[in-house]
This record gives sequence, structure tokens and C-alpha cells, in this order.
Amino acid sequence: MRRKAKGSGSKPVSRAALSGEADPRLVALSVSIQDDGALFDEDIRGSRAHVAMLAAQGIVPAAAARRIDAGLERVREEFAAGEIAFDPRLEDVHTHVERRLGELVGKDAGYLHAGRSRNDQVALDERLFAVKACDRCDAALAGLMRALVGQARRHEHTLLPGYTHLQRAQPVSLAHHLLAHVEALHRDRCRLAEVRARAAVSPLGAGALAGTTLPIDREHTARALGLAGVTQNSLDAVSDRDSAIELCFACALAAVHLSRLGEEIVLWTTREFGFMTLSDAFSTGSSLMPQKKNPDVAELARGRAGRAMGDLVALLALAKNLPLSYNRDLQEDKRPLLGAPEALILTLDALAGAVETATYHPARMREALGSGEALATDAAEYLVEKGVPFREAHEAVGRAAAAAAREGRPLAALAPEEWRGFHPEFGPDVLARLEPEASLARREITGAPGPRQVRRQLSRWEKQLGRGRR
Repeated sequence: MRRKAKGSGSKPVSRAALSGEADPRLVALSVSIQDDGALFDEDIRGSRAHVAMLAAQGIVPAAAARRIDAGLERVREEFAAGEIAFDPRLEDVHTHVERRLGELVGKDAGYLHAGRSRNDQVALDERLFAVKACDRCDAALAGLMRALVGQARRHEHTLLPGYTHLQRAQPVSLAHHLLAHVEALHRDRCRLAEVRARAAVSPLGAGALAGTTLPIDREHTARALGLAGVTQNSLDAVSDRDSAIELCFACALAAVHLSRLGEEIVLWTTREFGFMTLSDAFSTGSSLMPQKKNPDVAELARGRAGRAMGDLVALLALAKNLPLSYNRDLQEDKRPLLGAPEALILTLDALAGAVETATYHPARMREALGSGEALATDAAEYLVEKGVPFREAHEAVGRAAAAAAREGRPLAALAPEEWRGFHPEFGPDVLARLEPEASLARREITGAPGPRQVRRQLSRWEKQLGRGRR
């Protein structure tokens, strides 16, 4: 049974200096509990650290601080259990916590707000949320990376064409291809680590905009919350939303990377490509066509990227023209901030399941390589090794490819004497350059898809992800 907040018909705290009741239309516009109620844990953590500091500084009696702390833990448990009924007349999560605390501990609850404003309180809540969200997103990114690395290890020797302009280009291994996505996700983890580091600074003590005359210890509170330090300018501290914007940017770019992976899954699972099949557990059917097996998980990943970009643009537009310091516009940051990491985590978890349960089709991938067309550059580099300028070599192989195409023959079907007709430096051994395995074996520079390089990268990622490192 949800607990009804008592005294909910009284005026909200924010109207203490005003006369009369707020117009219901203003209340409807102002209420944020439907959004910031999700920050109850961060709000109560901040309050517990704050009251402990107040007691340590002799600003609040120790006995009262203990009662407040116990009451706040009780309120946290009630929020977590869904026992707190949201009342729009109490506006926000801070007022709900404070009102319920007053019911539990009486007038001692009035000590809690000493040396603190709603402005620095909400700034702290959002920073604490950003820190936790970065950790959760990081774990989900690592989960998808492990799924990709696992499939890559199983397909070290599976060859397929790499693409540019969605046209078959040069041979690579499936392992190398999957590890390309791992690299992008690793950069996402690095970005989140940077966002986390900048967010992990306490604004508490900035007050409404100019601090407080009370002898508070800001560093004490920051340490208690596990934060690295405190903000250095009170005006900036209450108006800064960089952490929210940076978190949404990191989520948006990660969502773009997931959208690219999703697009490949959509393409590869078509009959036209036939490179992979999704597990039935990560596919859907058609309401009309019984033969259909749709890659909705990948399509939703593409779609979520649009929402993620919208969240980022919404925050940037929100902050772009606000004078210092706090302005009520900033209340509108909650939905993008709270929603962006949650959507990213859901997408990451679903794609990780889809990737690790997917079936890849090596024979179809090998068939798509064709018979030498993807190795035309290797033939040109054969001539370069014999001292032929690359542009001259390029033109010679281009003539060979055009002749083979006119005759409807694969490039690899040209005889040695035909190759010599396109350039005198072509010898019989050029045909060996048109074998995909031989091509990859010659590509062992750092970052290339050569077998030794791929094994080295697989070992690196397995070691790093096994330790859970960024």
C-alpha cells in the first residue's frame, strides 16, 4: 500500500515567502516529481552525508543528526518499496523526502537544510546519478564487447569481403571485422570514464549561488560520498550541467556505434547477404507473413540512436542561453539525463544477447569473396614490389579486371600469359596473389587483418575484458 504524504494540501516549500496558494496551472507546470522521483537514492545519500558533516562541525546536535540519519534511511526504504505516494503539490523529490522525514522525526527534520539550497542539492543529485550511470553503461558496454570478442575468437579463420561504399573491397577475417566494433565500444568506455571523473566533484555547499555563512566542511561531505573533490566557484556549481550534457553525448555516440552494428545485422541477415542468422530468441515474426523472421533487435538499435541524439540536442538547447546562475529551465534536464543511459543499457544488453547467440555462415561469406576480384589491389602491389610505379600498376590491373568482366570470367581465371599482356612484369606467380588466405598472411603490419595480428588483438581484448578494465 502506498503511503499518502501527510499535509499535502499545504503550500509547497518554494512558496514560503509568498502569500496565497499557487494557481493550479502553475503547479501543473512546475511539478517534477514524475521525473526526479527517480533520484530519491541520490538525494537521500547526499542528505545523509550533509547531516553527518553538520554534526561533525557542531552545527546540528549529534543526537538530532542520528535521528535524522535513521529517518532518512527509513524514507529511502519506503521509496524503494514504492510506498511513497507522489503528490504534485509537493513538486519534487526533495520536498517529498523532507516532508516524510518530518513525519518520522518531527522538528529535527528542520536541521537538515542548514547550509544547503535546492540548487546545490539537485546539482549534487545529478552528479551522483551521472557517476553511477557511467559505471552501469560501462558494464553494459563491456558485456557487448565480450560477446563480439567471443564470436571473433570462434571465427579467426572465417574470411569475408570487407566493404567500402557497401561494395565488396578486400578480404578480411570475420574476427577482424567484429573487433572493429570492439574498438569503437572501447572508445565509448574511455569517454564514459572521462565523464565520470569530471562528474565526481561535489557542488554541495554552493548554496543557492553564493555559499553559506555557516562553517561547513565541503570536503568532508565530498569524501563521505566518494567524490574526488569540490567545485571551486559557487555560481558555476549550481548552474553547470556539463556532466549531464557530456553523459548524454557519450550515450549518443555509443548509440550511433550500436546503430552501425545494427545496420550490419539487418543487412547480413537478409537472404541477399546470408552472412548470419539471429537466434529465434532475438527475432520476431510477421503478423501477416508466416515465413518472415525479422531482426527487430537490430532495427530498434538503429531507432534508439535517433532518440539518443535528440536527448543530447535537448540539453544543449536548454543550456545555451541561460544567464548565471540557476534558472528554473534546468528542471527540464531530467528526462534526457535519466533516460539516455537507461536506453543505452537496454540496447547494449539486447545486442549482446543477439550477437552471442547468432550463427555466422562461413561458406556464404567465402562465396561472397568471389574469385580474385577482391584481390585486385594485391595484384597491383605485386607489380609495385617489382619496381613499377603504383599508378602504372593500378592501371594495368584495372585493364585486366575490365577484360575479365567483359568476358564474364573471374579475375583469378586469367592465365599467366594474359596477365603478361596487361604488363610485362607480371609472372606466373601472380596467381598466388589471388588467394585470400595468402593475401591476409601478407598483411601483418600493426592493425591489419593478418592472422598473427588478429590473434594478438584477440588476446589483448580477452585479457583486458577479463579484468574488467577500461
